Amino acid sequence: MKWLRISTALTGIAACSFMLAQVAPHAREAGAILAAQDDPAALSELKLDAVLRQNDRLVQDNIEAALAAGDADLADSFVALARDRNIALPDDLLARVSDAVKDENSTSHFARRFATGLVTGNADDVASLSGTVAGDLFVIGDVRDVVREGKHLAMGEDTDRLVLGLAAAGLAVTAATYVSIGGAAPVRAGLTLVKDARKVGRLGEGLAAWAGRSAREVVDTPVLQNAVASGSVLRPGQTVSAIKAAFRAEKAGALVRLGKDVTRVAEKTGTRGAMDSLRIAEGPKDVARAARLAEAQGSKTRAIMKLLGRGALLLVGGVFDLALWLFGAALTLFGLLSSIKATTERLTQAWCDRRRARRLRRAQVAAEAALASAAGPA
Repeated sequence: MKWLRISTALTGIAACSFMLAQVAPHAREAGAILAAQDDPAALSELKLDAVLRQNDRLVQDNIEAALAAGDADLADSFVALARDRNIALPDDLLARVSDAVKDENSTSHFARRFATGLVTGNADDVASLSGTVAGDLFVIGDVRDVVREGKHLAMGEDTDRLVLGLAAAGLAVTAATYVSIGGAAPVRAGLTLVKDARKVGRLGEGLAAWAGRSAREVVDTPVLQNAVASGSVLRPGQTVSAIKAAFRAEKAGALVRLGKDVTRVAEKTGTRGAMDSLRIAEGPKDVARAARLAEAQGSKTRAIMKLLGRGALLLVGGVFDLALWLFGAALTLFGLLSSIKATTERLTQAWCDRRRARRLRRAQVAAEAALASAAGPA
């Protein structure tokens, strides 16, 4: 019975050790992810490790897809990621990416996209954004957007209040840019990017809802309706003065911070990287996280966001599963320690019982010898 109890305890040690060996790697990874949930750069690195382990060709396939879609910037971002991760890529693929990047950065392409951004006010790359920002700095773009959306509002038609608010805020920031000799230009560019993302449908639903509420707060609707009733793109000076009167600067702090964060992303990843972050963001905090990620990862940021989506910015779902791995590891470790304790106690008890039995036998032998020696003379 005694050895059965010892064998049971030893079996518990073996079983718990095996289970802990299986659970420990997952628990270690879960613990690292939970610890890094407030650091987008560290979190994205950990998640990339898991994603890239599952598919060796993931980076190469994404480069091919980006080239097929005409997005040389994204393809180049994946090349930077492969270089950082020591992932080998075919030479012909690298040559195709290089040629595509050169073509995208050519003078003719830049001029064409600049003109498109200046005229239409829509941007999806550096060149078109330069044209859009140029138009907004000369108040043409913002006046156009405010007059158009303001007249929709005055007529009771469907109005994009977000574009309206961003354009009104942009006019005020443009004035500050001139006063500060360009000091507010980063905010100006960031607001333009948010406005363009809204126009082309690349603004995340949650972020769009938040920005819409913020935009409503910065615009005095009755004053704006009076301003745009007589406003015109052909009279930008008078129109801007009237619109600025409807702008509540004290309510624009949140939009200004958003513009700064978007500009931080664009400085490190380019216009398309900023657009990607706006597409996956559900609020201004996500954009701030994207800015931190971009500052840490640089040109690799677009590739990371393409692979991980919003999961590159924060811990999205799976918290229960991660906690379950940690709980399972803790429970298994407790079982192992309990089995070791039980085995130690039972072995110690067996050793003590054996010594006690040995002493009893010696005492019995000594007593019998004493009785025999005493019986001899008698």
